[in-house]
Amino acid sequence: MVRGGLKPKQRRNLEVVPDHIYGSVTITRFINKLNYRGKKTTAEKIFYGAMNIAKEVSKESPLEVFNRAVENCRPLVEVRPRRVGGATFQIPIEVPKARSVTLVIKWLIEFARQKKGKPMSARLAEEILAASRKEGSAFKKREDTHKMAEANKAFAHYRW
Repeated sequence: MVRGGLKPKQRRNLEVVPDHIYGSVTITRFINKLNYRGKKTTAEKIFYGAMNIAKEVSKESPLEVFNRAVENCRPLVEVRPRRVGGATFQIPIEVPKARSVTLVIKWLIEFARQKKGKPMSARLAEEILAASRKEGSAFKKREDTHKMAEANKAFAHYRW
């Protein structure tokens, strides 16, 4: 890649297109992250299967459940390492919205993949439903991230 990143013409082609069923850009980003070995249709089947399961279990709009899960698990602060005078400090910083949504997507998929014994769509549906109820591994990860930031609040003055 050339120094300086992408040229403006290349940057335009990176826009994420909303998905064809729910019309959500976040869902498209989720499916793209779920994509494994280039099998996007399989990733779509897994995600939409999970949404159908979520719809049956929760008896409400699956898009609502998914958006609530993303909002509930979105971290507001995180810690970043910063080296100051030979020591490395964990500095709490606010997380931009785009990065926080990316982290939620990553966590939901990661924790669904760690479970075993069920089809991926069922595991993903469980994780999304748990996150929408403020439970589950992804929500716990958010709480742990917030606790770590709170514990290191004394080093906030090192922020650059």
